[in-house]
Amino acid sequence: MTVHIHPYVDNGVKQGSGHFAGGTLVCKCHDRPVKVAVKGDVAHNHACGCTKCWKPSGATFSVIAVVPRQNVTVLENGDKLKIVDPSAVIQRYACTGCGTHMYGRIENTGHPFYGLDFIHPELFQEQGSAAPAFAAFVSSVIESGVKPEQMGEIRARLKELGLEPYDCLSPALMDAIATHVAKAKAA
Repeated sequence: MTVHIHPYVDNGVKQGSGHFAGGTLVCKCHDRPVKVAVKGDVAHNHACGCTKCWKPSGATFSVIAVVPRQNVTVLENGDKLKIVDPSAVIQRYACTGCGTHMYGRIENTGHPFYGLDFIHPELFQEQGSAAPAFAAFVSSVIESGVKPEQMGEIRARLKELGLEPYDCLSPALMDAIATHVAKAKAA
């Protein structure tokens, strides 16, 4: 039996074009869908097992990437967007019609990822954004109902897809966080 990770990667990770100039994210509503423009390609695209990120029906993981916040613009039907959890570090803006998370923003200027918005690249109308490269917070899928005895099979499937599984973020992102904290302490 094949383990289902996310429809975006279940049939293999599609490599990006290498020259993706951006595109439009569209929610799942048939009537007045929310549309969000994103300039440029995504970075740090990954499968995420946390319980906060939006997942389409049947997905075990979400797929998340980051872009500079100044590259994100709501184009249409922004009146349908609402912050899911105002107390969360990442302010996730979701469509009130279909529940799709369109982007997440960190407002805390002291946070290591301030200035980056979190998006779901599978919502792009266009093809070619950078491919997912790893899986983060893998063990967290247990919190969303996955049985602990399934974790070996899940990690094996992630590796088969070329998504190295981590129970935190990737080493490069963890290094960025530690660097930010060290610089803040030195200041």
